[in-house]
Amino acid sequence: MPAVDVESAFMQIECYAQRLLNPFRGAVHVIRYRSAEAVTTDGIEWDIYVANDALLDDLGRAGRRAQISDIRYGHWSAETGLKRGPLYPSDDFRRLEDMGAVIYEHLLKAHRAVPFAFRDQFELWLLDRRDQPLALLHSVCTDSETDTRPPLDWRAGMAAKEHFRSAAIAGLDGSAGGYLTRYVNSLASGVAQWFRRSDDGAGLGLHTLPGGNALHGRVLEADAFPPLFIATAGMDAAHARLVHDYHAWQAPWMLLLPHLDAAARGAFEACACRQAELLEKHCRLYPAVIDRPALQAARVEAALVRGLPLTNRQDDALSLFYSELGVSEGE
Repeated sequence: MPAVDVESAFMQIECYAQRLLNPFRGAVHVIRYRSAEAVTTDGIEWDIYVANDALLDDLGRAGRRAQISDIRYGHWSAETGLKRGPLYPSDDFRRLEDMGAVIYEHLLKAHRAVPFAFRDQFELWLLDRRDQPLALLHSVCTDSETDTRPPLDWRAGMAAKEHFRSAAIAGLDGSAGGYLTRYVNSLASGVAQWFRRSDDGAGLGLHTLPGGNALHGRVLEADAFPPLFIATAGMDAAHARLVHDYHAWQAPWMLLLPHLDAAARGAFEACACRQAELLEKHCRLYPAVIDRPALQAARVEAALVRGLPLTNRQDDALSLFYSELGVSEGE
């Protein structure tokens, strides 16, 4: 079997990021070559996978789309080096080994280049009763991936059910996450639509789920899409505050987004500094920093408390969030 032309292979390598959604809980950064990829969610620990794309040759000619299982090539970090996955003595696996080796060699050069640019411009939005985007459910990088069938209800997430607290609605106590999930879905029409977002933020409407063509081909301007993935227009003050509280709780993940302006980023940094361990996990993938000394102090705190139970700092985080944004308690 001929050796891989490394220089040619490097020209075929893609580096990109994709959001983890429903709920938004971070981003995966990917280095991809053919059907091999290295992935990370923190910029430190990388998993390398290969897949036997030759199995798709016959299916591709038949016009059918299928998935193939990934094989773990190995795990890498700068601290521990490469830990190999299992080896299989076969001709096919030797070809997969070549692809994995290309990814590994590029990873050694590119791991410090994170964060990569987001490429998941195909977005699935849950629609409200006016057929406007209400909540972001899913995103993918290519048109062919929009034939997936994800759940069509928005979810605050299991972590929110356990840890998210808000005083926006009286009597919620520890049930704010579950309440928010039910409330957002109560505003939905039951229909979701795929959009292809352009560089200026506008969205071209693609197919809907469940099926239907009435909305296909429409174009919505950028301001129709809530930048933090949940629309609050039309909500009463208490429920809008509940959503803002949820965004503040999500601050360590929100800071991964490249489109935040300086005011929003500074406010989210203040919240994230009160969730030091989560900030430490994601901070290497933040595209910008407003208050570097504050983030560094939070990282030192995370190092000091690592291994101890997390303390609940939610109330302090929310107070500072509203102080930074100039929002009073009564708004």
